[in-house]
Amino acid sequence: MHTYVSALSDLGKTSSDTFGGKAANLGELCTIQGIHVPRGCCISTAAFKEIISSNARVAALIQELSQLQATEKKSIAGISAVLRQTIASVEIPGQLVNEIMLHLEIPGSHPTFAIRSSATAEDLADASFAGQQDSYLNITGKASILTHISRCWASLFTERAVLYRIQNGFSQAGVYLSVIIQEMVPAEASGIMFTADPVTGNRKVVSIDAGFGLGEAIVSGIVNTDVYKVMGNAIISRKISSKKQGMYASQQGGTKLAEIDYSKRDQQVLTDAQIIRLAETGSKIARHFTTAQDVEWCLAGGIFYIVQSRPVTTLFPIPEGGANNKHIYVSVGHQQMMTDAIKPLGLSIWQLTAPRPMFTAGGRLFVDIMQDLSTATGRNMVMNVLGKSDPLIKTALLKILQRQDLFDTSNDAPVQQSDNSHPPHTNLQEYTAEDVAALISKSEQSIMQLKQAIRNKSGVALIEFIEQDIQQYRQSVACNNSIGIIMSGISAAQWLNEKMQEWLGEKNVANKLSQSLANNITAQMGLALLDVADVIRPYKNIIAYLRHTSDNHFLNVLPSLENGEKVKKAIGNFLEKYGMRCEGEIDITRPRWSEEPVTLIPLLLANIDGLKAGESKRRFEKGLQEARQQETALLERLQQLPGAALKMQETKQQVHKLRTLAGYREYPKYHMVSRYFAYKQALLQEAGELVQQNKIHHTTDIFYLGLEEIKYLLQYQHSCNQLIDERKQAYRHYNKLMPPRIFTGDGEIITGSYEHAQLPAGAIGGLAVSSGVAEGRARIIYNLANADLQPGDILVTRFTDPGWTPLFVSIKALVTEVGGLMTHGSVIAREYGLPAVVGVENATQLIMDGRQIRVNGTDGNIELL
Repeated sequence: MHTYVSALSDLGKTSSDTFGGKAANLGELCTIQGIHVPRGCCISTAAFKEIISSNARVAALIQELSQLQATEKKSIAGISAVLRQTIASVEIPGQLVNEIMLHLEIPGSHPTFAIRSSATAEDLADASFAGQQDSYLNITGKASILTHISRCWASLFTERAVLYRIQNGFSQAGVYLSVIIQEMVPAEASGIMFTADPVTGNRKVVSIDAGFGLGEAIVSGIVNTDVYKVMGNAIISRKISSKKQGMYASQQGGTKLAEIDYSKRDQQVLTDAQIIRLAETGSKIARHFTTAQDVEWCLAGGIFYIVQSRPVTTLFPIPEGGANNKHIYVSVGHQQMMTDAIKPLGLSIWQLTAPRPMFTAGGRLFVDIMQDLSTATGRNMVMNVLGKSDPLIKTALLKILQRQDLFDTSNDAPVQQSDNSHPPHTNLQEYTAEDVAALISKSEQSIMQLKQAIRNKSGVALIEFIEQDIQQYRQSVACNNSIGIIMSGISAAQWLNEKMQEWLGEKNVANKLSQSLANNITAQMGLALLDVADVIRPYKNIIAYLRHTSDNHFLNVLPSLENGEKVKKAIGNFLEKYGMRCEGEIDITRPRWSEEPVTLIPLLLANIDGLKAGESKRRFEKGLQEARQQETALLERLQQLPGAALKMQETKQQVHKLRTLAGYREYPKYHMVSRYFAYKQALLQEAGELVQQNKIHHTTDIFYLGLEEIKYLLQYQHSCNQLIDERKQAYRHYNKLMPPRIFTGDGEIITGSYEHAQLPAGAIGGLAVSSGVAEGRARIIYNLANADLQPGDILVTRFTDPGWTPLFVSIKALVTEVGGLMTHGSVIAREYGLPAVVGVENATQLIMDGRQIRVNGTDGNIELL
């Protein structure tokens, strides 16, 4: 006879497919010495499958749900309601009823039970599914137990559960439900425990919420709780709330909210000894599962019972080997203006390219600056480089340096900071326009040679060639004048800002002086797309075609249209020079414009609709004229000051240096992504061979392998499909996480803050990176594919790298959540004369799409109008 029911104590970590994640975890908890789990049993998913398979109507409704998108909420609600009603009405077979009752019989007692769901896609490391299915407490009597089992099964298809699965990529038909039936514990107190601080991420801090009565009210958030935080054997903080209500078992079955006696309302729920004991229990559970846990507990008769434990899925991972060691990790993505998760191939290529070791966590890259911060010299360097690039990193670093648990700096020299100090390169040699031109020429020759050489490489030789080429590229960057030229341009901008504010009281003069610079390849790209729009503009038939196509092969269709050959050539020329670019371009796996040219169509149409012919030239000339006027005005004012001759001479020199050298700031990244694209094309060709050999399923599967792993795959008769599937699942999870700017080896996120002494009432603060004030409609944009911008709109987004530049030609101002004074978006905003404020925490949540806002790029704030 088929067995459908098992005791919880007979289950374990391998039981999730048959009994669901919650039951498997409870079974695993039963194996831990000293952990108390209330007695109970679990009905397997086999019983659920049998129940739903016996009803054709249920199968049809599930199929209907599987076809829906997350936006079709009305249909989801309607179909899921009918489905729940249908499942709840199905009669439970007699054999199953007998088996359930056999497990629940307790001689001489009349227990009450908690009946809860346990889904196969639940309590996973990357998706908790918390609260998606229903639970029922204080259930007694055979009829009521069976009714609530059916309700649990039906709750797999609540509207919220269906929507959650759609949003997280889980199949509606591939998820099954088991039901846990557990003896109720007469809880005096209960609550939730996180074995890592859910706010800071610190893995050494246990956070406990505690209230009187049953835990259901606490999980639902309808009663107040005490909050205790424990590190080691010490309670490091406690918040005692006034607890007016608690949830208790009702004599009629189920639960009820009841008033708590006045004498107990402001009492600490747990004694200090109980808090420490519960924290030790949580730490033991986390060690067993080898990951931080979200634990539900209750206290009865002096014993702590664990009624649920699942992984905490919202914590940002710690780099491998980082836990329990002293590390300070700084986000590379925040420096590179790309905080999205990067696929493994992208991570491995970037690690090879980087001049210093980089560590991976959550699909992102981090640099460990612990050693730098351990010396006075290193601290000065970090504060004057990272601290200058992002004020939120600067204030976080200052917090870290005051932490005695991380550093003992009492005998060290203090950190030397100056808001106007020059970059570390104090003895910069003089560079000329000829030096810049020589570097660009050498770079272009290098790319041509790479493209020629890589054509003849295949197999393991290709991987070795790429590794050697990256090494040579790193050496050439270290040896050529590239860094010196960039730092000279930055130095000139800082000198001008500092001296003009000191001498004339003028703020951020370098912003206007930086418009229409020579050799700014990224700014030139945005203007070049305007020229392409001008080619298309006269041809209404082609514009009509572009408005309705979503085909990446549209370039092949163009020659069949009148004047289409001319348009194809214009777009082709643009792609020849800029086709290696895209959003998030530091990740080699991201689709390039050459691979998905349809990405450019909305940008071209926006330029055609919102701007007039010749805008490229007009815009460049306007910026050039404003920069010259700014220089003339400064010199005229300086002429009135004491020591005018010297001041004017120095200012002219610095303006010339700025305008000659600062534009080159964007070129090294252009060069790097050009090399990356050559690597990618060769690797994809090799991936085609791996597909033919059945080593991978799709060419893009190699994106989920590091370079060395691809080499291994090419060398040996071996399949990596299981590893690739695991990496894909991890990547989906990582994409939901936001990386911290700075965190410790214990996972503790250290946050910074702005110091806005005179922030306008209700305004949001950020970093001023491009002067001016602009008002307009805020458009919240997360990716270029959904960029519905009208001329005069203000772009509000998480970050902008060079791939976003084509949008800059039609917007009025820029607001980003990530960025610094010299990051790409800031540089291009100044080049185009756009007011810009960056590093605005949670800007895309704080500013509503379509809201009128005022962006002050001089003082660094955004006002909601």
